[in-house]
Amino acid sequence: MAKLVFSYSHTDEELRNELEKHLSPLKRMGKIDAWHDRRIVPGEEFEGQINKNFLEADIVLLLISSDFIDSDYCFQVEMERALQRHDRGEAVVIPVILRPCAWHQLPFGKLLAATKDGKPVVQFPSYDEGFVQVVDSVSRALDKVGAQPDERNPLGTEASNIQSSPIITSPRSSNLAIPQKITDLDRDRACKEGFEYLVRFFENSLEELKNRNSGLDVDFQKRDADSFSCAVYQNGKKACQCGIWRNDRNSGLGDICYSQGEISKNSCNESMTIDDNGQVIGFRPLMGSYIMTGNRDALMTNEGMAEHFWGIFISPLQNTNRF
Repeated sequence: MAKLVFSYSHTDEELRNELEKHLSPLKRMGKIDAWHDRRIVPGEEFEGQINKNFLEADIVLLLISSDFIDSDYCFQVEMERALQRHDRGEAVVIPVILRPCAWHQLPFGKLLAATKDGKPVVQFPSYDEGFVQVVDSVSRALDKVGAQPDERNPLGTEASNIQSSPIITSPRSSNLAIPQKITDLDRDRACKEGFEYLVRFFENSLEELKNRNSGLDVDFQKRDADSFSCAVYQNGKKACQCGIWRNDRNSGLGDICYSQGEISKNSCNESMTIDDNGQVIGFRPLMGSYIMTGNRDALMTNEGMAEHFWGIFISPLQNTNRF
C-alpha cells in the first residue's frame, strides 16, 4: 500500500476534503493510505509528525493555489522537502492546480500536473470532473511506485521471510468532514462573482467566434451591473440571441436567469441557483434544458455554468450549419 500525503494551504481545506472523497476507490482497494496534517492528534508534536509522514510518503500531492504559494511553510518546507525526495527517486510529486495562479515558473512547474494542461480544478464544469482527472494521475503514479524496489527491505528477496517490526500507527477514518455553515453573504458573493465571470466569458467568446468565422457579426450589450444581452448575425440575419440577468432570489426563478429572447423579470428558459454541499458553493440548473453530461446534482463551477448557458445560446447557430 502506497502512502499518499497532501501538502496544502488550510484556505483550500474544503477542496482537499472533496479530493479525498474522490480518492476513496483507491483507499477501498487497499492501494493508498492518505495522510494530511488534520490527522495529527492532540499531544503529538506538529512539525515532527509532518517530517515523519513526508519522509514516509510514496506520493505527495501539492495542492496549488495562490494561498499555497503565499504560505512560507507550504512553499519553503513541505514543497522543498517533497521535491528533494522526488529528485532522488524516493517519492512521486504531483502538482494539483486547484485555483488559477502563476505557477509555471516555480520549482514544481517542471512536473506534469494532475489535470490535463494543468487546468485548475475550479475551472472545470464541475469539481467532480477535475478531481476525476486527479485520481487518474494518482493511479498512474501508483504503477510507477509499484515498479520500484521496496527500499524498506534493503536486504533484498533473501530477507523477504524475515518478519520486520510492526509499524505502530493510529488508524483513523478519512470521513471526517463536517458540513460548514454557508452564509447569505457567501451566497451573494458567489452569485456576484459568477455573474461577473459570465459577462467576461460571453463577451470574449463572442469576439473569438466572430474572428474565427467569416460572415458572422456579433452584438454584446451590458445593460447594467446585473444584466446583459447579446446576439449573433449570420450574413446579416439574426441567428441566435439571449438575455442573462441576476434575479431577485425571492422570485422563484433562480439566482441567474437566461432567456432566448429579451431580458424578462417574469420568465426565462433556464436558470441557475446558488447551492452548496456543506463544503463548497456552486451552481445548479433548475430547468429542463439541462445539457451538461454527468450527474445533474453535481455542483457547477463558474466555468461550468457559463459553458452551460453558452451551449444553449449557440445551439441554433450550430444546428443551422450542421448540414
